[in-house]
Amino acid sequence: MKIKLDENLPLRLGAPLKDLGHDVHTVHAERLIGHPDSEIWKAAQTESRFLITQDMDFSDLRRFAPGSHHGILLVRLHSPSRRNLNARILEIFRGESVEEWLGCFVVATDRKIRVLRPQSRPSS
Repeated sequence: MKIKLDENLPLRLGAPLKDLGHDVHTVHAERLIGHPDSEIWKAAQTESRFLITQDMDFSDLRRFAPGSHHGILLVRLHSPSRRNLNARILEIFRGESVEEWLGCFVVATDRKIRVLRPQSRPSS
């Protein structure tokens, strides 16, 4: 899976995700830190990358409807320390079929994962 890690996630997360076979780009490495969300979004979409973020600006389903993008994982932990973020995201990527989330809007909390998939079109 092609992934873009937002600046609000630990840099150390990139290496273990790469070890799991993912192609990971970070906002840090691309010198996009502090840039508007619209630029982060544009970069992720231009590169066909699944965005992982904690940024609630990406939570608007009207703007980020499943199927209108390459996928978003919005991580919402009760205590989002670097350690907790690393642990939860790696737990998800080790235990879930994340490749099936392309084009989906996914919200992960401490205990749950909610996957909103693109609406299937009725056949003609």
